[in-house]
Order: sequence, then C-alpha cells, then structure tokens
Amino acid sequence: MSDTELNAVTAELTGKWPETKIDPSLERITALMDILGQPQRSYPSIHITGTNGKTSTARMIEQLLRSFELRTGRYTSPHVESITERISLDGEPISPELFIQTYEDIKPYIAMVDAQQPIPMSFFEVVTGMAYACFADAPVDVAVVEVGMGGTWDATNVIDAVVSVITPISLDHTDHLGDTHAAIAGEKSGIVKEGGLAVVAQQPLDAAEVILRRAVEVDATVAREGMEFGVLRRDVAVGGQLVTLRGIGGHEYEDVFLPLHGAHQAQNAAIALAAVEGFFGVGAAHHGSLDIDKVRAAFAGVSSPGRLEVVRRSPTIVLDAAHNPGGARVTADAIGESFGFTRLVGVFSPSGGKDVSGVLEALEPVLAEIVVTQNSTQRAMDVDRLAEIAVDVFGADRVHVEPRLDDAIEAAVTLAEEEGDLGGAGVLVTGSIITVGEARILLGKK
Repeated sequence: MSDTELNAVTAELTGKWPETKIDPSLERITALMDILGQPQRSYPSIHITGTNGKTSTARMIEQLLRSFELRTGRYTSPHVESITERISLDGEPISPELFIQTYEDIKPYIAMVDAQQPIPMSFFEVVTGMAYACFADAPVDVAVVEVGMGGTWDATNVIDAVVSVITPISLDHTDHLGDTHAAIAGEKSGIVKEGGLAVVAQQPLDAAEVILRRAVEVDATVAREGMEFGVLRRDVAVGGQLVTLRGIGGHEYEDVFLPLHGAHQAQNAAIALAAVEGFFGVGAAHHGSLDIDKVRAAFAGVSSPGRLEVVRRSPTIVLDAAHNPGGARVTADAIGESFGFTRLVGVFSPSGGKDVSGVLEALEPVLAEIVVTQNSTQRAMDVDRLAEIAVDVFGADRVHVEPRLDDAIEAAVTLAEEEGDLGGAGVLVTGSIITVGEARILLGKK
C-alpha cells in the first residue's frame, strides 16, 4: 500500500465539507449509522469532551483499559502528523491499508446519505463513521471517543456512553459554542446520557452549575474532581512526576509515575482513573479499587505526542499544542515547574480566529524572545498580522519574524544558544496542533 493511495483518500476526505465549517445537526451521521446497522451500539463507550486535555485523557483511559486486557478503539482529533492517528486499535493508529479499506467500505453509503440530505456529509462526520464501523469490525471491547467540538451536536454524539467525561472548560471556539463558560458547558454537557456516569473536572462555577443541572435532568450520577476523586499529592520526578490519586471509591493509589509534565497532566490522570473506575463499577456505592500494579503500569506507559513533548536535546526543543489562553497558561506553569530553562525562545504559529493575544500574554513570562512564523496550511494566521500582535505583548526587541517554520526553528535555536549556557537553553514550538505536527516532521520525530 503506497503513500500515494493514502494521500488520495486523504485528499478525497479533506475535499468534503470542511471540519471547520459547522452545521449543528446529527441528521447526517444518524442516517449513516442507520444504513450501516448501528455499529456504534455494538460496544460500550467512554465519551470525552472539554476545552483542554481531551486527547491526553483519552490516551490515559485507553492505557488503563488495555492494562485490564480489554481490546480498545480510540477516536481522537485532530491528528498530529497522519490522518490514520485519529482511529486507533489496541493503542496504535490503524494501518494505512485498514484506513483506506474502511473508507472504501462505507463510501457507497456516504453517497446514499448525501443524496438524501441538503448538506453533504462533512470530513469529520465521515471519519467518525469510519471509526465506529472500524471498531465494530475489529471488534473492540470498549471505545474511547473524543468529541470534535462541543458535545450536543458533535458527530460523535450518536453513542450512548456509559461514562461521559468533561475535562476543564475555558473559552475557545466561542463563535460556535458561545462566549461564556455557562454557554460552552451547556453544549458540552449534551454528551451526558440517561442514567450514565459523568466524570467532571474542576470547572468555573457557572459551568459546573450547568453540568450538574444536565446530570439531574437525565438522572446521571456525577463524580466531581476535588470532591469524589482527585490528585492528593504530586512531586516532580525525572522525566515526569510521581502522583498519588484518589479514586471515586475513596481508595488512594500511591506512587504512580506519570511520564508527562505539568499539574494539568496529573489532573488528566485523576480524571482518567475515575472514568475507568466508573466503567468497571468501582465507586462510592461499591467501594473497592482497581489493581494498583496494573494502574501503575498503565500510567508509566502513557505518551501524549505534542503535549510538552521533548523532541531534541542541546538545546532542548519542546513541542506543545496549546492554542487557547487556558492551554497556554497550564503550559507556562508546567515549563516553569518541570524544566530548568535559563533562556527559552518561542516559535509560534496559530490558526486564524484564535485569541492570539490571550495565548501570547500567557506565554510571555516564560519566553525570553519569540519567533513568529506560519505553518503551511491556509488556516495559519498571516505572519505580519501575528507579528503586530506579538510586538504589543512582548515589545519589538523580543519579536523576530521568519515566514517559514523550518527557518523559524533554526532561528530560535540560534537565539536560545546566544547566552552560552547550553544546558539551560530551550525552544518551545507552539500555537496549534498543525504547527506541532509539522515541527515533529521537520525534527525527524516519529
């Protein structure tokens, strides 16, 4: 199977109604599921929404489930490098061959739906349908599904998840989801299902109220971070952190090594553990706990590409996909805590339509200088406009402009090494998943 064939299918998919163009309706994906015989109902699911931390949490949930010898399917978005990353079986992206085969298998049915609907199926709807069909064919014991955007109207929301997870909510995609925490929570809480379990991260008060109201409406049980579960202790360790987590059954899981940086990743770990406890029926009503050795092994094996990921040393180059102010704040905090940088230079290329000033203001305290650039996609913000915003935040003497990402990384490495302390020099590449994915390829990280 050649790259050419995968590229052709990818081009066909990306030529559909784009992922960024939203028509809030489940009619098209529901019609496809009906024609395919409801594949998404042939396995139990854990459904994940929130503003930040969804993919990392999904990967942790998957690792935990696999440590208990369950066959998993994981659906996440967007991808970092290859489109095949969106659909995983047993912890690995499906092969290009299986991706192509799955698309070809459901392609005639997509045409049938398109013929019946005023708007054709979108890229995201089609790939979601592919994931659900692929998981049924495998077959998987459980699917871990991350929403694309929001919740209620997201194409993934045709599953009846036994556990729904809501990671921290902050302001992002405000043009589609609303410009208050409460409005965004109203959309995201739409994944909480009748009689299910909702595992909820600590939230802004107005968001928490909306989520709890939804849980009452659908008679769902709620497990709240800081109340029913949470992080009890956290110590920085070489290559990550050592955490003690409290599960929803009240049991304490001690000395769990997590090879990821930042308080937010410990929070994601607590959420993932609570979700898996809930899936297995461990909780306040049942007490009990999961096998600590399996929990430790699962977390020790977690990776999260493009999330404070070190891809090179001397100087250290870190990739992070922060693309909203909330994500940028936790990235800045984690860098201050986990890395001993004496001089850190940023490489920054966001997509258009984001709160760029908010992201830059969050990163400014940890960056000595910043190189603004442009990734290769049409969605990337114009580099000259980006430079104007960066100068407002950093001042003209700390901002450099390099239109090409490869040149920007090279310039940042040179700037980072200027002080002469190679051990403390670093480069942070951030702004969007797309920027991080392209940087990973340029830096030869696989």
